[in-house]
Amino acid sequence: MGATGILDSRYSWGRLVLTLGVATIGNVGMWAVVIVIPSLQAEFAIDRAGASLPYTATMVGFALGNVLTGRIVDRVGVSTAVLLAALILGVGYAATAMAENVTLVIALHVLIGLGTGACFGPLMADISHWFSKWRGTAVALVASGNYIAGAFWPMVLGGMLETGSWRGIYWTLAIIMVVALVPLALTLRRRVPQAAMVQSEAERRSIDLPLGTLKWLLALAGFGCCMAMAMPQVHMVSLAVDLGCAPVVGAQILAVMLFGGVISRIVFGAVADRLGGVKTLLIGATLQCFALSLYLPFDGMVSGLFIVSLIFGLSQGGIVPSYAVIVREYFPARQAGTLIGLVLMATIIGMAVGGWVSGYIRDVTGSYEMAFLNGIAFNILNMAVMVLILGKTRTPRPRPAIA
Repeated sequence: MGATGILDSRYSWGRLVLTLGVATIGNVGMWAVVIVIPSLQAEFAIDRAGASLPYTATMVGFALGNVLTGRIVDRVGVSTAVLLAALILGVGYAATAMAENVTLVIALHVLIGLGTGACFGPLMADISHWFSKWRGTAVALVASGNYIAGAFWPMVLGGMLETGSWRGIYWTLAIIMVVALVPLALTLRRRVPQAAMVQSEAERRSIDLPLGTLKWLLALAGFGCCMAMAMPQVHMVSLAVDLGCAPVVGAQILAVMLFGGVISRIVFGAVADRLGGVKTLLIGATLQCFALSLYLPFDGMVSGLFIVSLIFGLSQGGIVPSYAVIVREYFPARQAGTLIGLVLMATIIGMAVGGWVSGYIRDVTGSYEMAFLNGIAFNILNMAVMVLILGKTRTPRPRPAIA
């Protein structure tokens, strides 16, 4: 089967389903630690900030995992990366379940984050090689695995915690990671044909910027958009509590936001197939800026907060996958894993820093209003970078037909 025959083929769509399964299972690492924070606080007699450090450690590992395993995808393929992730996650969860002090628990969550990172950006890089016409849709669907995991795993793990301990949950996850991810990894052993890689190279867009400069501009844009994105996502429960709601209401609002994000990722993926990654990201960033502004005059009605947060989720979900599409449009295909991992690492750092900065602004000012304005400012930075890239892009060459 030639390059044209394999791209966007039945095999490609089947591989997409399997890849989405890996993403949904592997990204439990982003959510498991959130569920067990109160249990860690109680067992180790620490404050809430100390109990939250495993989550911070997970995010550090997650950022590194996107880059390091992205290199593995470029060199030996995604199957090896997922097998390595299964091993890292299995060991990480099992060792954490046996850890006797909180310091070791924190350190081991870096390992868990590293394995989880292999189930995000590297998967988007791999699936992008198997699609041409539907590349944006495919990348967006794989990226949705993170949000699907966020909707699925907290419900499952929360139920387990009611009848067991957090250590029992981690032992269960150690087994699931190996039993589920290893067979899935073996089904992804096939490498994309060389002819398809040649076709991707022929389709690359030209830009009046050095590729090294473009790489760091994308990283800056990723940092900026996620500084903005972090305000509602990280602080929604706290904002709801400040407005007099119960924490469970804040969690429900967050779930609505994530649900909107899943829809947004799928819709914007289809948009990227037609308009390209830069225009799609610019549209998403503009809508995210508008959605952030809706929080400023908010009058405190709970129903209004649900609506505004749904609008925010529908606006922002397609932004992060668009970076993967942009990388595939402008850079050599053989560098996709490494560069997508680098840009996504910048977005993760933006989420981490943005979450902290928003909390700091809240502590200093007594409200989240300035935090939202701070997010809007960084969002405008992201939009400015996209406008610059769009202005420097040359007219794309026509796609050659390859048998």
